[in-house]
Amino acid sequence: MPTRPIVTVLSVTPAGTAGTARYARVMSDLRPRLLVFIVAYYAESTLTSVLERIPAQVHDDYDCEILVVDDASEDRTFALGREYQQAHPEIRMTVLRNELNQGYGGNQKIGYTFAIEHGFDIVVLLHGDGQYAPEEMPQLLAPLRDRADAVFGSRMMTPFGALRGGMPPYKYVGNRLLTAMQNALLRTRLSEFHSGYRAYSVPALRRIRFALNSDDFHFDTEIIIQLLNAQQKITEVSIPTHYGDEICYVDGVRYAKDVMMTTLQRVAHGLGVFNQRRFEPVSDDHANSHYDVKLGYPSSHQFALDAVPPGSRVLDIGAGPGRMAQELVAKGCEVTVVDQFPAPDAPGDVEVLQQNLDAPPVFDARKYDHLLMLDVIEHLKDPEQFLDQLVDQFDYCPRTLVLTTPNVAFATQRLMLLFGQFNYGNAGILDRTHTRLFTFRSLKRLLVDSGFRLREVRGVPAPWPKVLGDGAPGRAAVRLNQLLIRLSRTLFSYQIFVVADCTPNVRFVLEDSRSRSEHPRG
Repeated sequence: MPTRPIVTVLSVTPAGTAGTARYARVMSDLRPRLLVFIVAYYAESTLTSVLERIPAQVHDDYDCEILVVDDASEDRTFALGREYQQAHPEIRMTVLRNELNQGYGGNQKIGYTFAIEHGFDIVVLLHGDGQYAPEEMPQLLAPLRDRADAVFGSRMMTPFGALRGGMPPYKYVGNRLLTAMQNALLRTRLSEFHSGYRAYSVPALRRIRFALNSDDFHFDTEIIIQLLNAQQKITEVSIPTHYGDEICYVDGVRYAKDVMMTTLQRVAHGLGVFNQRRFEPVSDDHANSHYDVKLGYPSSHQFALDAVPPGSRVLDIGAGPGRMAQELVAKGCEVTVVDQFPAPDAPGDVEVLQQNLDAPPVFDARKYDHLLMLDVIEHLKDPEQFLDQLVDQFDYCPRTLVLTTPNVAFATQRLMLLFGQFNYGNAGILDRTHTRLFTFRSLKRLLVDSGFRLREVRGVPAPWPKVLGDGAPGRAAVRLNQLLIRLSRTLFSYQIFVVADCTPNVRFVLEDSRSRSEHPRG
């Protein structure tokens, strides 16, 4: 767990009162900075008790501060918070009141932003209504010292423990059903998605766009999805269930609908057909490291790999990190990769050419018998010009172009457009770096106009295993998608796969014919 910058500390305790005080202050800086964040709404009957129940161990083990944010309650919640602050000057504490109600999710945004701006290492979410036991906080915090990024207190890890703790049966059943469906769709194994007792590392919060989340109660589901997308480690610990006389402000039916809609949106986001910016991790990496290969099932990369014979001389244009080059080298191919960014995953014996593909090619295509352009042409500002410059290099030697690109006429994309959705994102059909999008017809026209002779054009199913896992559900979805492609390639293909013969342009043919005519062979 990252800590605040510290000075060098000797292993002996300084003598004298002043020295001991200085030593204590320095040693406190060795502890992670913890923010205990209490969301409060009409909590005048419980807030003081919640504050008093925070264990002294938390203050001993952490450089601790308490933040209470009253979400525009019209009772004495804010006043009680201030009174407790004044009565306990030994505790660092901030009490705020929102002038306008921000909602459960909106109130969390305030607390997490406070934690980030004030340089905390950890933030614990605690409810001011007493529903979650403050006494369990040390247990909740412990995994964060073992490199967890988020810890959730689960009421479902003990069989029927939630029912014994007073959770109404209908809430118990609903919680179980929602969690089971979310686990299936998100490929997770959480025992509970719906606990509000949580601890986060602040660096993990910096990596997600929680400010774009809902202000409503399904904020908790959205932040789980964001953490998963950012590949943050989530740990669960068992906590007791307590239901008292607190007022529940959650509309259960609406909450269930919002949770499932959010989860399904994440599935669509993973397929690249309904991109949501809130699900994209914050990253300073503007290169192409997030582009991964899709192998082991019917996909654009698998089709391309199968189309290249062993021992071929391959030019991988727009190779990304170089992961496809690894597979080609394993087939015994001689590979050169071209990309505007470095290719860190390319094998050491692979030649790497770095250039912006919107500039004239620096490579000589005549040295290769197979040219790959996998999900590249849609990124080019002027694909016609690029292909013309490529064809200018061709002669009569046989060469094969293997090309893939998204199908903008994919059924899901059409459906989204019907409902007014055209959302660009980090990947998928509407990757925000795409400048030109194609249908089967427009791509074939482009290639034929550029002088290529089409040998094979086929539809590619969506990468379901990336979303549903490489098990039975993902494989079944791919097979169903392939059947639908047989019914309508244009409508149900996620991508377009093309194999074409490279032919020289008319200028080369003219010059070659003229040369051969002027200098005929014996």
